[in-house]
Amino acid sequence: MFQSIGIPGLILILVIALIIFGPKKLPEIGRAFGRTLTEFKSATKGLVNDEDKDEGENPELTTEKKQDKSTVS
Repeated sequence: MFQSIGIPGLILILVIALIIFGPKKLPEIGRAFGRTLTEFKSATKGLVNDEDKDEGENPELTTEKKQDKSTVS
């Protein structure tokens, strides 16, 4: 998605952000953006883990067959 931006494009974006928001607000915006990404990552990880648990509970969705304990010695 961002392969065509390159280093000059990133520098230009940072300079424009510095002009718009100022040097005092830029670190706060960066921290807020980092927290947002962290929360999003943990939420998606939780959704994936929930889906894995749900698949294990439905036997018709899994291809593995469980062995009966009485037949295993």
